[in-house]
Amino acid sequence: MRPKKHETTGSADLFRARLDQIINMRHELVQLAGKIDWEFIDGEIAPLYSDSGRPGIATQFVIGLFLLKHIYGLSDEGVCERWVHDPYFQHFTGEEFFRHEFPHERSDLSHWRKRLGGKLEILLAESLRVAHESGALRTKDLARVTVDTTVQPKDITFPTDAKLLHAAIKGLTRLARKRGVRLRQSYVRIAKRAAMMAGRYAHAKQFNRHRRQLRILRTRLGRLIRDIRRKIAGNAELEAVFAWPLSRADQIRSQQQRQRGWKLYSFHAPEVECIGRGKASAPYEFGVKASVVTTNARAPGGQFVLHARTLPGNPYDGHTLGAVIEATERLTGREIERAYVDKGYRGHHAPNPRRVFISGQKRGVFGRIKRELTRRSAIEAVIGHMKAEGHLGRCYLKGRAGDAANVILSAVGYNLRLVLAWLRIILRVILLALLQIFTIRPALKPAS
Repeated sequence: MRPKKHETTGSADLFRARLDQIINMRHELVQLAGKIDWEFIDGEIAPLYSDSGRPGIATQFVIGLFLLKHIYGLSDEGVCERWVHDPYFQHFTGEEFFRHEFPHERSDLSHWRKRLGGKLEILLAESLRVAHESGALRTKDLARVTVDTTVQPKDITFPTDAKLLHAAIKGLTRLARKRGVRLRQSYVRIAKRAAMMAGRYAHAKQFNRHRRQLRILRTRLGRLIRDIRRKIAGNAELEAVFAWPLSRADQIRSQQQRQRGWKLYSFHAPEVECIGRGKASAPYEFGVKASVVTTNARAPGGQFVLHARTLPGNPYDGHTLGAVIEATERLTGREIERAYVDKGYRGHHAPNPRRVFISGQKRGVFGRIKRELTRRSAIEAVIGHMKAEGHLGRCYLKGRAGDAANVILSAVGYNLRLVLAWLRIILRVILLALLQIFTIRPALKPAS
């Protein structure tokens, strides 16, 4: 059921302190909370509620927590803990009086992320609207964009054969114990030692001993898989529960280090892909490819992110450009006149190839287009800030839905950080102007 509409009383309370009396109302977070259209967001996500049941949590409270988390790069637990002792956080989420305990459960953030799903692009559009309203972003800045891809790493350890085999044994044993399947032998202790020794032998370049430990792990995993299949045979419920874990364990047991084709790189996160980026420090990254679209020229408030999405399946960059440009135009409501990309987009399928300019291109590049093409590399700094100050550097959320939500919310947090910096500059300029106007200058002494 939709939450009740939040209404402020405006009256004082003998036992509680009003937030507007203990905080600076000119603070940038207070100004940002006043610029965001909470009623519009509430109306857009209204179809996600059922018609019956108890009223849900206020939209401004949960959406405000999401925004604060990604603005300041906090975890779910961190933003809930900071909310308790930060009155600006409480005011941003719609509270009227200061509260000394968190009113909801931390897990509500996880439930809301799953509920919002594809509606998270509303927050990205709202961040651009707020930037435009505050003067940090102009309409003409949306016409020329820069497009690039990056990798959003998943929160997994570096996948080696020994680690994957050990994780499969632990995962199947844990699930069997949870479901009451009595195993002939779990091999947990043997697998732990074999995985440890395999890592030591590989480090010492003793590869014959290393391969012997891998054979031990593969043999024990095969025994465990066959034992579980014998024990659950004929039980339809258990067969349905173990179907996906057993298929993952079979894949891990059969795959080899240098085989071609699809491989599994994590037992608990099968969506992880191995993406080669050609970097000397990290030739391969394990996660999902993400597309980022920014303004080409620097807007008054900075270089804003206009669109962000995941690209599961590791597609070729050029094959995704047409869909990315179309989605960006739909989100911003402005037709893109020129798009600047790197050499990874050669052979793209853009609807209008004449308006796409590739790094290093000579034909048709002159004057202003040449100057704008030199700014293409500025998107690398934007991606770096999204990874260093936001959550794009490592995704802790589960599944492909978690990957998609993390990319969009990282872009929203980056845009709102620029808006907050812009609001601080505007406030400083206003205060300096007022200081110059109302400063009483001492009278000049008469000449003797």
